[in-house]
Amino acid sequence: MKRILSLLMSFTLVLSLLAPAASAETKKNQDPSKDKSVHVQIVLFDGFDLLDALAPYEVFAAAGMYTGGKVTVELVSAEGKRSVPSGLNGPTLEAQAVLDPNRSGIIVVPGASGKPAGNTVDAIPNILRQAKDTGLTSMMKQAMNNKEVTVATVCGGSLLLAMDGLLKNRYAVTNQIGMGALGALGAIPVDARIVEDGPRLVTGGGVTSGLDVALYLVEREVGPQIANAIEKLFEYERRGTVWQAKGITPISFETSQETPEKIQPAVPGTKAEK
Repeated sequence: MKRILSLLMSFTLVLSLLAPAASAETKKNQDPSKDKSVHVQIVLFDGFDLLDALAPYEVFAAAGMYTGGKVTVELVSAEGKRSVPSGLNGPTLEAQAVLDPNRSGIIVVPGASGKPAGNTVDAIPNILRQAKDTGLTSMMKQAMNNKEVTVATVCGGSLLLAMDGLLKNRYAVTNQIGMGALGALGAIPVDARIVEDGPRLVTGGGVTSGLDVALYLVEREVGPQIANAIEKLFEYERRGTVWQAKGITPISFETSQETPEKIQPAVPGTKAEK
């Protein structure tokens, strides 16, 4: 009897030692994205580009559908709830709330829609400048200082932030026609589809890059299965590699090629001359 009791006590002791280890291993193997909730704010301003805003909106809305509501998305403006006209005399969208730079999650800033250049009211530089002169960039500065917020831009959205010095010495991309301006405003332009400067700044180049930026963020935040389901739903595959300032730097063959040694003239009577 004593032997049986001794064996039972030993067995109980072993179980008590193994249980915490098993629990820790289970937690280690759990995918944290399964329990993660993400809120997305898409910023609207007068003259915004419809596709810049609505392409990410549809991606995040689909992510919400496929995750059972773990991803939520809303349209916001610096002024709060209002009707916001898009560029090129396009339709208006309803901002549902005021932009909250203190709310954790993702904030997406679109570009403008208008004439690529010029000094008219409907020229993209003037639309972006008008947006900058509202309280929008001040609010975005708060968001960029919030460690719980990822700021994403589409097309000219990066130019809007750069106009107020928010991208100084930061890697970023915009529409090809604005890359020179982006550099002049203090950012470091990178010719890529998507550029990630640290985990909290993601910029996309070109109007259709809103799909790619949003799908990348969906994969990053809630996993590749959700991103893949959305790609199948939209019948769209992401374009381009996400550029990050890490890893091996490619050799620039335009600037670092070694100059070949000059061929020495043959000396009469040598093997080379023969």
